[in-house]
Amino acid sequence: MKQHDVEHRLTELEIKVSFTEDTLDRLNDIVVHQQRQIELLTRELIELRNQRASADAPAFRSLRDELPPHY
Repeated sequence: MKQHDVEHRLTELEIKVSFTEDTLDRLNDIVVHQQRQIELLTRELIELRNQRASADAPAFRSLRDELPPHY
C-alpha cells in the first residue's frame, strides 16, 4: 500500500469518527430531553390520579346537613 492510500484511509476514518461522535452527542441530548419529559409526565399522572381519588372520595358532610328542614 502506498503512503498516500494510507493517509487517505486514515483521513476517511477520522471523518467517520467525527460524524459518529456528533451523532452520539445529538442522540444523548435527545435521550436526556426525553427522560425529562418522562419524569414530568409521570409527576402529572400522579397528580391526576390523586385529584381523581380526591374527587371519588365522598365529601365531608356534617350531621346538621342531614337534619330535615323543620328542625
